[in-house]
Parts: sequence; C-alpha cells; structure tokens
Amino acid sequence: MAKMKCSCRYVFDPDKGDPKQGIPAGTPFEDLPDSWCCPRCKRKKDKFVKVDDEPFN
Repeated sequence: MAKMKCSCRYVFDPDKGDPKQGIPAGTPFEDLPDSWCCPRCKRKKDKFVKVDDEPFN
C-alpha cells in the first residue's frame, strides 16, 4: 500500500490510517471515502500524489 502526500506535506500512511476521521489502520488510500480530505489543509484526496511520484520534496 502506497503512502500518499498532500501539497501541505501531510502524508497519509495506510498502515496508520486516520483515526481522527475514523479511518482504521490498514485502509488503502484508494478505499478512503470520496468525502475524506486532508486533516491538515482540507484538500480533497484527488490532490494527493504517491510519495514515490511526488513533484515536491
């Protein structure tokens, strides 16, 4: 499962999930609900890029 990164530098790690938004550990990014957004900046999940493919450091 790939880690996904937002332009605000928040990284969604599937191994950790997002407990604050009710996303359990082990949830792949592609299985997140469409309503899920970055907990830091509130961008939608379509703004995330795979950590390996990131256009920023």
